[in-house]
Amino acid sequence: MIRSRALALSIAVGISALSPALAPAALSAAPAAAAEKPTADRMAWWRDARFGLFIHWGVYAVPAGEWKGQVMQKGGGEWIMKRLRIPASEYETLLPRFDPVKFDAKEWVRIAKDAGMKYIVITSKHHDGFALYDSKVSDYDVMATPFKRDILKELAAACRDADIRLGFYYSIMDWHHPDAQGPEFPDYEKKPNPNWSRYVSAYMKPQIEELLTGYGPLAVLWFDGEWVVEWSDEQGQDLHQLIQSHQPDVLVNNRIGKGRQGMKGMSKEGSFAGDFGTPEQEVPATGMPGIDWESCMTMNTTWGFRAADDNWKSDEKLIRTLVDIASKGGNFLLNVGPTAEGLIPGPSVERLAAMGRWLKTNGESIYGTSASPIPAPSWGRLTRKPGRVFIHVFEWPADGTLAVELPGAPSRAYLLADPKREALATKRDGATLRLTLPAKAPDAIASVVVIETKD
Repeated sequence: MIRSRALALSIAVGISALSPALAPAALSAAPAAAAEKPTADRMAWWRDARFGLFIHWGVYAVPAGEWKGQVMQKGGGEWIMKRLRIPASEYETLLPRFDPVKFDAKEWVRIAKDAGMKYIVITSKHHDGFALYDSKVSDYDVMATPFKRDILKELAAACRDADIRLGFYYSIMDWHHPDAQGPEFPDYEKKPNPNWSRYVSAYMKPQIEELLTGYGPLAVLWFDGEWVVEWSDEQGQDLHQLIQSHQPDVLVNNRIGKGRQGMKGMSKEGSFAGDFGTPEQEVPATGMPGIDWESCMTMNTTWGFRAADDNWKSDEKLIRTLVDIASKGGNFLLNVGPTAEGLIPGPSVERLAAMGRWLKTNGESIYGTSASPIPAPSWGRLTRKPGRVFIHVFEWPADGTLAVELPGAPSRAYLLADPKREALATKRDGATLRLTLPAKAPDAIASVVVIETKD
């Protein structure tokens, strides 16, 4: 089995608790924690962005959901090691087969930028333990493959050139590292490993410090796998302090500790580490004023590439989901799972391009907006900015009249897609505002009416 370079150091780290002089120089103490900046200042860009790209990629793209004749029928391809009960020693045979010669960081960033996305979060290490970058504390990384290129470094450079913010996903759980595995294969996370603290101090923390110190300013650290029995909220708080000591501006999701409430992703009552909630594959039913959250979602049903999964969401579904999320004050982190060759699948590229075309016309109604001033109507959604309300019409009225329960008197109304911004007729009927619309919708998926207000 491939062993981590950190494992050779781990005994020394354990001894160092008794004799600091024996601690390896590579694992020097972290700098003192810096004072945390006000949340509003750190979150400002994120609240304005509203739309980001999630990338799940690793050696699991090679089997693409199939192993020795067994085919995953559902779930994420990144879970193949556990779902198909593959021992770590066998899973390691994927490393010589991972050679994504068609990977082009600039092209990936171009696709994201053309889609109207403002930030990217990529898996630096998923549950299988494989790292997409050149880790100095592990030899279970991209440098052990024929590719031998630091993928994160290339992506970081491309993001800087394109003015796209970059974040890294990191799995607290690790099915490969012997100090993190539970004793009952393949249910690694069901029972505690007595050497867990050694894994955290000699491997996990040093890897996170590599990410924080080797790739420039990061936008987000997105954690996962926090449900393992060994992890605690106290460890999450400690890790958060370590992150802050290196990069005070980086945002951290609420999966760093134990505060998340299942797939709905919002934090429990109490003091838990993390800057935003993480609903997974769902959108909260209503807005949550004063709470930051981000829905992460797949375009089909898998995160990591699975060749048999052709269950793609439509352009309409994805665009309206983006609008729905923005109308409730959240962000949308939409996933792609590149192939083993390093290509974002064609259906993903097509859907992202469609979203980009819609945002090119209507982005003003998404970026920098806040939640709807009224409950969601059956025919669409609303977002707002100071002095403007954006009405997203999914179902264009057949009689040309749109009725909305919007308080206040508008000073002007017009279609966002209209370059001349010609005024639409409006009429106040008690609590109802009635707008006279053209016979044909500017956009078949979501047309936007702007209401200028005096507030």
